Amino acid sequence: MKCSKRKLEAELSESFIKLQRELMGRGPQETKTYIIQDMVILRFKGVLTVEEKHLVTNESGRKLVKKLRQVLREMYSKNFEEIVEQCTGCKVLSSHSDISTKIGERIEVFIMDKDLEKALEQKD
Repeated sequence: MKCSKRKLEAELSESFIKLQRELMGRGPQETKTYIIQDMVILRFKGVLTVEEKHLVTNESGRKLVKKLRQVLREMYSKNFEEIVEQCTGCKVLSSHSDISTKIGERIEVFIMDKDLEKALEQKD
């Protein structure tokens, strides 16, 4: 880890935007990363495609979009974890994801093998 907490959070946000554009053809409208103790939390705003926005207007469509996004997340989970490990120099113990079809946001939470926030504070 050769940078500040703020810089590392920005680097993670940029890396995820780039990967999502490569994998899915588009990225979120906005991404914010938070490093809190041993967690890296990413919040993606504006993630639904035009088609998904139409689908989520009814219950069966919401379920379909959630299921599709869950399958895609499982397909790409290794890629996501590799980005976090490369940027932080820490090992990812587990990761979790969810999407809100109501507001078009997605979150990713990565549990790290050490208190990354504390390590960054000690470096400063």
